Amino acid sequence: MHLHLLGVQPYPALLARMQAFTAGRSEQTEDQLWLVEHPPVFTQGLAGKTDHLLAPGDIPVVQTDRGGQVTYHGPGQVVAYPLLDLRRLGFYVKEYVFRLETALLNTLVQVGVTGHRVRAAPGIYVRLSDPFGHARLMPDSIDPFKGLGKIAALGIKVSRHCTYHGLALNVAMDLQPFARINPCGYPGLQTVDLQSLGVQVSWVDAAQLLATQLQKQLQPVR
Repeated sequence: MHLHLLGVQPYPALLARMQAFTAGRSEQTEDQLWLVEHPPVFTQGLAGKTDHLLAPGDIPVVQTDRGGQVTYHGPGQVVAYPLLDLRRLGFYVKEYVFRLETALLNTLVQVGVTGHRVRAAPGIYVRLSDPFGHARLMPDSIDPFKGLGKIAALGIKVSRHCTYHGLALNVAMDLQPFARINPCGYPGLQTVDLQSLGVQVSWVDAAQLLATQLQKQLQPVR
């Protein structure tokens, strides 16, 4: 998997580039991993509902062909786009999502943060009262997000066994735009970043940590 650190990229242009790459690839095309930072943008998934867009204001909204609901991308967030042939790698979509989340969890471990999965809610969450503790998460049966903040989001697309779109890790952002939406379709869900948890790490360092973990997790099945 060839790594490309692409820096700041406008979302619509990169979306078109991902789609063109995926449509034009063959069985011999090398898998790639693109890491970028986007100017402020809200992106709406295929199942996205307009009522989850509360007050977008001056931030553009882009309709996409990925799964999921609405999310926000902006400066200070590492966005990773794995462009993979899952059939060649030897695993299915459910395992692919699991591996993406594992890479995020392991990246957080590298900076001392404990991340958690929440059933049926793709992405990674942290316990707000103790983001560095290692106690097992015991979700509330009524509110599975009680006491949690979302630090990483997933939204993928698979076409002819090939992936595009990907995941986003919040590093050091202006978090206010998340209050203008129901993040990933969940009203009231709090969004956090590493900076708000007291972790100081640069975008470049976070991107390199995430890239290393993704490259480990997305190896072919032997």
